[in-house]
Amino acid sequence: MDDSLTQPEEQTKSATRGSRFKRRVRWVFTSRNGMRAGWGVAVFIATFVAVVFGIAAVRAHFGHHHHPITLFTLPVAYLGETFQLAGLIAALAVVAAIERRSMLSFGLRDSAAWTRFGGGLLCGFGAISLMVLVLVQMHLLVLDPPTDHGVTVWTRAVAWAGFFLLVGIFEESTLRGYLQYTLTRGIGFWWGVLLLSILFGGLHGSNPGETPIGLISAGGFGIVICLSLWYTGSLFWAIGFHAAWDWGESYFYGTSDSGTLVDTRLFTAHPLGNILMSGGKTGPEGSLLIFPMLLITAVLIWLWWGRRTTSPFRGSGWKPARTAIR
Repeated sequence: MDDSLTQPEEQTKSATRGSRFKRRVRWVFTSRNGMRAGWGVAVFIATFVAVVFGIAAVRAHFGHHHHPITLFTLPVAYLGETFQLAGLIAALAVVAAIERRSMLSFGLRDSAAWTRFGGGLLCGFGAISLMVLVLVQMHLLVLDPPTDHGVTVWTRAVAWAGFFLLVGIFEESTLRGYLQYTLTRGIGFWWGVLLLSILFGGLHGSNPGETPIGLISAGGFGIVICLSLWYTGSLFWAIGFHAAWDWGESYFYGTSDSGTLVDTRLFTAHPLGNILMSGGKTGPEGSLLIFPMLLITAVLIWLWWGRRTTSPFRGSGWKPARTAIR
């Protein structure tokens, strides 16, 4: 008896093996919610790093080398942030195309965008103003009066506001945007918050003048900011708060921002006394007083949204989301 397979049977068996292989490949890379979270994070980071390092390599080829900066000028600030935004946009474009979603799907689609952004601006400037006021009243900070007047004040204020808006958009869209949404699918919202906040704090370690307190407070800042995302599903309040805090800290009051100063400031701040309380060269974020400020901000966010909204991330606080968050 001939046990050999006929040609149609061989083709059927080969097609079955091919179908099984494709299913296994799809299982490795995708789930019912689309691309698996781990692969999404990897593709996003790889694309961002490739673009930013590619730009850096081109600049280095033409003789422009990066050095640690302790005093930011407007041209340097805008140039660096533009490169980072280019990397972010490229990374978002790639993962959005793979997942067949809009680039705005990760916290940037909000019918109340302008209201929340404006509220974030007011809260951010109010928070840093209160922090500075406390430091001044405790004789831990002295502010020299403005040296610029008239049109110069306004033009510099607007120019630095534009830069810090870019900072807010970049940092919030990167760490609290795609990565946070994707980690929510993979490990749960609050595990993602903890992981990315640790990363956010760690990234500040490259700043000249940064201290352990500054690194911890940067991570705490990330956690508090994520409360607004938890309640609203939107990044607009966070972007406004981040931009206004940095602008008020760096330009308006002229303090260090995680160890970095801008070259043109309205007031000029001088820390006094105990570094642990004044923040020293790190700025207000290096002061132990930053932690009560973060706690107050978190409580106010809860009072405003917590008791009257239902989180779009509900059910995925400490466990992976069952469906993709949109």
